[in-house]
Amino acid sequence: MGGGGQPQSQETGYPQLNFTPKGAQIRNIYQDRIKHFSSGGQYAGVNLRSMFVTDRECGKDYVQLEVCSIPDLARPLFHEAIKGKFKPTSTGNSFGPSWSTHWFRVTITVPERMKHHERVQFNWDSNSEGLVYTEEGEAVQGLTGGGERTEWIFPQAWKTDGKKHVFYIEMACNGMFGNAGGDIIQPPNPDRTFTLSTADIVVPNLEGVGLYIDFWLIGDASREHPSDSWEAHEATQVCNEIVNTFVPGDQESVLKCRKIAARYLGDDVRSHKVYETGTKPLVFATGHCHIDTTWLWPWDETKRKVARSWATQCALMDLYPEHRFTCSSAQQYKWLEKYYPKTFERVRQKVHEGKFQFIGGSWVEHDTNVPSGESLSRQFILGQRYFQSRFGARCQTFWLPDTFGYSAQLPQLCRLAGMTRFFTQKLSWNNINTFPHTTFNWISLDGSQVLCHMPPSETYTADAHFGDVKRSMSRHKSLDQDNTSLLVFGKGDGGGGPTPEMLEKLRRCRGMSDKIGLLPRVHMGNSVDEFFASLEKKELAGNKFVTWYGELYFELHRGTYTTQSKNKKGNRNAEILMRDLEMLAAYASIRTSFKYPKQDIDDMWEDICLMHNHDCLPGTCIEMVYRDTDKMYAALFKKGAKIIEEASDALGFSFKPDSGMVPVAMNTHGWKRTEIVKVPKQHATNNCQAADDENVYAVMQCDAYGIASPVVLTESGPTVSVMQTSDGSYVIQNDVLKATILDGAVTSLIVMQENREVIPPGKKANQLVIYDDKPLYWQAWDVEVYHSETRQEIGPGSVSILETGPIRVSLLVVTKISKHSWIKTIISLDAAIDGAGTYLTFDSEIEWRESMKFLKVEFPVDVVNTEAKYETQYGYVKRPTHFNTTWDMAKFEVCCQKWADLSEHGFGVSILNDCKYGFATAGNTMRLSLIRAPKAPDANADMGRHTFKYAMLPHVGAVDVATVHAAADFNNPLKVCFVPGSLDTEDLLNTVSCNGESSIIVDVVKRGEDDEDVSVGGLPTRKGRSIMLRMYESLGGRASTVLRTKLKVKKVFKTNLLEDDLEEVGFKEVQIEGGVRCEVEVKLRAFEVATYRLQL
Repeated sequence: MGGGGQPQSQETGYPQLNFTPKGAQIRNIYQDRIKHFSSGGQYAGVNLRSMFVTDRECGKDYVQLEVCSIPDLARPLFHEAIKGKFKPTSTGNSFGPSWSTHWFRVTITVPERMKHHERVQFNWDSNSEGLVYTEEGEAVQGLTGGGERTEWIFPQAWKTDGKKHVFYIEMACNGMFGNAGGDIIQPPNPDRTFTLSTADIVVPNLEGVGLYIDFWLIGDASREHPSDSWEAHEATQVCNEIVNTFVPGDQESVLKCRKIAARYLGDDVRSHKVYETGTKPLVFATGHCHIDTTWLWPWDETKRKVARSWATQCALMDLYPEHRFTCSSAQQYKWLEKYYPKTFERVRQKVHEGKFQFIGGSWVEHDTNVPSGESLSRQFILGQRYFQSRFGARCQTFWLPDTFGYSAQLPQLCRLAGMTRFFTQKLSWNNINTFPHTTFNWISLDGSQVLCHMPPSETYTADAHFGDVKRSMSRHKSLDQDNTSLLVFGKGDGGGGPTPEMLEKLRRCRGMSDKIGLLPRVHMGNSVDEFFASLEKKELAGNKFVTWYGELYFELHRGTYTTQSKNKKGNRNAEILMRDLEMLAAYASIRTSFKYPKQDIDDMWEDICLMHNHDCLPGTCIEMVYRDTDKMYAALFKKGAKIIEEASDALGFSFKPDSGMVPVAMNTHGWKRTEIVKVPKQHATNNCQAADDENVYAVMQCDAYGIASPVVLTESGPTVSVMQTSDGSYVIQNDVLKATILDGAVTSLIVMQENREVIPPGKKANQLVIYDDKPLYWQAWDVEVYHSETRQEIGPGSVSILETGPIRVSLLVVTKISKHSWIKTIISLDAAIDGAGTYLTFDSEIEWRESMKFLKVEFPVDVVNTEAKYETQYGYVKRPTHFNTTWDMAKFEVCCQKWADLSEHGFGVSILNDCKYGFATAGNTMRLSLIRAPKAPDANADMGRHTFKYAMLPHVGAVDVATVHAAADFNNPLKVCFVPGSLDTEDLLNTVSCNGESSIIVDVVKRGEDDEDVSVGGLPTRKGRSIMLRMYESLGGRASTVLRTKLKVKKVFKTNLLEDDLEEVGFKEVQIEGGVRCEVEVKLRAFEVATYRLQL
């Protein structure tokens, strides 16, 4: 328009003039300001922390304390403890020493002025663990100390009745992680004291505490959302406005601040309804309380940790309806049931409500490297049977977040135990390679699979921080197939579990996701099984997850294959004991009036499986634990010997050489074997060899499951010889092997049949080598890749002839390791009589007094292969002998069971052992790990005297069943027993047998768990009697065999581990040697584990 017209009004309220400058926020300064608002330090008296408590009272008119200090480090239960003499005490007093227990009787009266407040609680901080009991003896609240978990909420009636009330606190003189003080893995200080700093009646300012958590989470969003996102900047502005609005001491300002926070968090974060918005979650959170069944504390303290932790979680469930708590380890439930029955009933009620969720299906969270296959099976049998008997259901998910590597056969065993799912996360600790998957199908040696999930938050003890929820998406490695994940949160390792603070934080995370977005939406209220069920539905719908075949090798904690050698030897011996015990007891109970000792057997397996805890058996506990396991193994071996003696007596033979009895050898293995054994010299046959003052060596030739008398030897029969040569070396030789030993090392080993030299030119087998052993941090746990750079050969030993044949020759080698340590080794070779004398044996006794050293023995062999084979549970695994990739190099130390083998086409060498598990094959050098000397957490780990055996077994052709048999025989030699001279011994053990030439190994013979004549209750019985046979294919190929028994069989079933009948199997009756035998044809796929039930 032209000039002179009237202006149109477009007034918006935006001012024309501005004389008030405003600068841009300096982000890092405002970030620091946010931190100061809720932190401790110089502003704690005037910032948000000053508003946490509304009222506090500790005067003697309201709080009276009395204490009863328990002598001798005893841990009495409630009803015994309160009978003690209590005397007055007060805050400021200290209590000790480490591991002692002090019971407090607390008498309180809530002040009148507090009765109108929503919550009144008792705050207790002894800087140690504790447990609150009602006057009636119910455990109601665990206490951690040191500022964590220090409160117990009073019952509502106590606020208003004006009466005196009594409760008790059991104070344990240890922290959550034992008694080390600073660095938790150092050996515990036996003389710590703990000061009672707080014993107050408190009214918490719930709005002030709520604002603190509001502010915490919004502050995290400000810091952790991308700096270029509007969500991060908005969070900063909200936090800044809260700081500007807050007035110290002014409750109204706190309420205003909470309204400001709601702009970012939403209006529903004050209750569980925040999870009921109908929006789709991606992160499914479950509370968890990982309690190491023993670690930096003894077993007895774990029992109390369980009660503290689980009582606390039951109380939290009443406050937070959405809270779901996932908990494994049947042993811990059994402890609670036995020692804290009221708390156990409360747990049982929460289980029925679906809030307390048992999981895992195993007796404890166990090691899976060192235990035998049957031990892994018993973990599931014991665990699943316990859960079914107490809660009416079995577990569907195997839960093992914190063990140090995962056997390749676990998926198969899980499926056989009724579980299709597996949860872990430990591979996130790998220190060389990053494991590439979050959700995947893990496939066993036989092809069995489980659906595995590893939480991308990479922990099983998340604090439920903003960052934990964020990482549940940002570190998810399977987003191309599924975008959901589990978040497992709660204080762990030493117990405790989720805190109210964690549950409040998760509510705010969910509110923030719904209100603002960007953060993955978290959900509470579902179970772990529901999460896995959703994944399984996706798999079945065609969304196939990636696969991982074979073991889940853990690239850390490789020293755990070796640490605490005595404990590992106890384990191996116990496993072998149980195999023989169950077989003899089963046959005695079927064929005689002998009562199968089911309760004793269960008790023994429970103790063995308890000691398989993933810190105990690997060797990473404090010294107190191993003094306990020494006693447990001693008691177990004593009980086992008694049962074997009683079962043997029932079958007609004895281990005592009474008058009129003759010596025989008992073979509990399913193949023919010949061995040299000791018998009393009065029973010597022709051409026997003296063994010691009272015994002679005799040759025993036993059929499968046979009992045999000593072989009468002729002068022209096979012999073995020893001679010293002019160069100072010794040559020992039979018809199979010829070995040359110089200074204790084997410089030549010739296989006579092939005239094949085993030792490469210039090399030495049985060469002891020692390494510096100083890992980056975890002493008992780790051996690091650089340790090999410190290799030093142990110098020559002095050699003398010990035995000269004709049945066995041996050399004694005495070697000085250092000023304080030595080793004596007997190198022996037996005459090659009907299969004996095929390996060179090294029987060692060592005095070990080193510090941070690692002793190994080397076997360089003239064999070339890029892979070596190592026996694992129910089979073997192949591992590289080279370092082509970092994945190959990471396996510089691996675990094996009874044998390791390096073979090329047509020839190979197996190394057998009787109690060792660590091994390394680099190129053509095989190394058996013998002993370590870490100083934390046990300063005396492995110090002292040890015995162990190993052997070199060369073989023509590929590794085959001969190695499997030899290793089993090496660990379980023929046992000499005595029978009346007139007794027909042919069928004493040969009740059930199979073709000994097959690669199928019958591993266990036992009675049925629920046979009506042996059942110990808890689950329904099965009519009649049955024999259970567990077997496996050992070499990786389809195989068949024929089971044969003279027992009167009604039916045969193939079952799972839990002895549920899966399918009926046909059998036939045949006439053999004038008697009727039942025959069952068995066919197994490669590495299959199978259980058969013979219904009698």
